[in-house]
Amino acid sequence: MESGNTINGEVRFAIQDVYFPEPEAVLKELHGKSMLEGRVLAMSKGGSEGEMFAVVEVEGLAQPLIVPVGCLKEKQ
Repeated sequence: MESGNTINGEVRFAIQDVYFPEPEAVLKELHGKSMLEGRVLAMSKGGSEGEMFAVVEVEGLAQPLIVPVGCLKEKQ
């Protein structure tokens, strides 16, 4: 990028390259309420209060996610 064209210029960059705030904060603000879809692989009890968690496989993600069962909604 030419240094003379940066002010008011439109740019593109990867979220992982954001220096501040943390990339996780950017994702949460932009997509924190977006709904993901996946398939439950397993259920697990966790924490000191015995809350139930689901291990969920989401297409496109390398690792399964762990989500509190109370936050899951049936796919319609």
